[in-house]
Amino acid sequence: MSEVLELRDVHRTHGAGPAAVHALRGVSLTVRAGELVAVMGPSGSGKSTLLALAGGLDRPTGGEVLVEGEPLGGLAARELARLRRRRIGYVFQDLNLLGSLTAAENVALPLELDGAGVRQARRLALAALAEVEVAGLADRFPDQMSGGQQQRVAIARALVGERRLVLADEPTGALDSQAGEAVLHLLRRRVDAGAAGVLVTHEARHAGWADRVVFLRDGVLVDSTAPLAGVEQLLTGSGR
Repeated sequence: MSEVLELRDVHRTHGAGPAAVHALRGVSLTVRAGELVAVMGPSGSGKSTLLALAGGLDRPTGGEVLVEGEPLGGLAARELARLRRRRIGYVFQDLNLLGSLTAAENVALPLELDGAGVRQARRLALAALAEVEVAGLADRFPDQMSGGQQQRVAIARALVGERRLVLADEPTGALDSQAGEAVLHLLRRRVDAGAAGVLVTHEARHAGWADRVVFLRDGVLVDSTAPLAGVEQLLTGSGR
């Protein structure tokens, strides 16, 4: 499997001197095509920071982040924005859907920002909505949908086009158990089709959808395990 995401000895420090906060300390991680990696750890351990760096939303203060072999640190702001639109999909707990746009318009927006024509963007958006089984909601606005339906639209936006890396930050946090399982199934299906995925979660049962689970504590990657087996040990600090 080809390497889609690489973090090489990544550090992220906020501030300087005695007040400096070390969010990540020397983290190295590789995620390959067709692989879903779950990231677990207590609050403040650096999970969301890792995801922001992986997606080019933030820059490390040390080390290197690569997407499909391309170092993000060497890209100008415009080039980095283009890479994010074309290769990286984000699914967040707070959804970030635009209330003034329909489901189809929300999904089509990143394509239009990247220069696609309105008709082409809508065609691809409708295909993405069909993939997550909400094609019938294409012309509804977010406030006309349930939380689970909105999350499916957010996933469609993350998957539309040729996204090679899908990053999900607690994507089931605001959903009931049935809707949450459906979201994880969609993420797993896209990874099985060849994307690389990173899932931040605090739920061991959700980590069970992953191929591998890594655990962060105080900004340090302290362990890695197969899904489910050993996860409870990691959470209690009694792992190897």
